[in-house]
Amino acid sequence: MGKAEGVILIAYDGSKDAQSAIDLAGQLMGGEPAAVLSVWEPFVDVMARTGLGIGPGVIDFEAIDKGYEDSARELAAEGAQRAARAGLNAQPRTRARQATIAATILAEADELGASVIVLGSRGLTGMKSLLLGSVSHAVLQHADRPVIVIPSSEVAHERAAHRR
Repeated sequence: MGKAEGVILIAYDGSKDAQSAIDLAGQLMGGEPAAVLSVWEPFVDVMARTGLGIGPGVIDFEAIDKGYEDSARELAAEGAQRAARAGLNAQPRTRARQATIAATILAEADELGASVIVLGSRGLTGMKSLLLGSVSHAVLQHADRPVIVIPSSEVAHERAAHRR
């Protein structure tokens, strides 16, 4: 799938939040073209982020990366199938993580010329949100196009119960 104006970019990691995002996107925008993106992280980046000091030759980085990328492809295909069932004309996409997952999502949106970005929200609050960061928050802060953030049905029900 190349550059296609009007495409909906849906970030998908397989979580209930991401599943809810796909389902609601289908309800709101059924029939529209969509790209379901799963991001994978190169193993060398995982090692750098975690401080592991295992060098080349000890581990087959290419094999590990192929496994990560293959898993992301499967996840994106699963998301695209879910999106199709939800009424979207969806294609799976994968992309290696850049500086952050949010930056990767935004770069994919640029490449596709996406008209909107859809993603789920974990519903984290307080200290957990500060410590773990928020992909949805970062995308919202840096996007140059509309962003729809959808909480999972469980999070939405819990929030609604607290308001009553």
